[in-house]
Amino acid sequence: MVEIRFLAQVDKKKCISCYACQNVCPTEAIILPRKKAKAKVFGEKCVGCPNCSGVCPVDAITMVPREVPMILGVDPKEVDESLVTELCIKAHLHPHQWLCLCTATRVREGASAVLMGATTPEQVALMTGTRSGCTVYCLQPTLRLLKAQGVKVVQPKKGYRWYDTTQTCWDVSEEIIRKYPGHFLEEDKKVFRKV
Repeated sequence: MVEIRFLAQVDKKKCISCYACQNVCPTEAIILPRKKAKAKVFGEKCVGCPNCSGVCPVDAITMVPREVPMILGVDPKEVDESLVTELCIKAHLHPHQWLCLCTATRVREGASAVLMGATTPEQVALMTGTRSGCTVYCLQPTLRLLKAQGVKVVQPKKGYRWYDTTQTCWDVSEEIIRKYPGHFLEEDKKVFRKV
């Protein structure tokens, strides 16, 4: 479980409607609904990461304490453990591996969120509390879980909240593995298969 203690707050007098905050929000919690509009925060979607306040060129956004912390998390026991394990294997992840270092969330919790219906990285974040810290590390395993579940992952049309998955040992061709035997890629795969 992740406790979200902060919330983005916009000073409408300072906001210059530049869209920078909307572009970096990991959960689509801050938007500019139309041109020249001021940024608007949806508190139920804000995971308290400091991306928007950090990118604002005029310091119009501050992180303020929530009146009541928002608790996010998925209990992996609510989903059939064999399905969680199967999804993790398809995604080339170990269930006990870290999904999000900032929130100490394991892959099994992200897999459970996907099995419970999450179809975007934003939905996984809002179910599990991931992407409320650095918003970088947890995106890659989240995308891998979604793709392994058969979800066609589409990057948001506006903004640059995330990029596609990076290459892993599972993506290296057999030709390259044979060419560079000292990198132990096959051995690494065997370690990850010990679920």
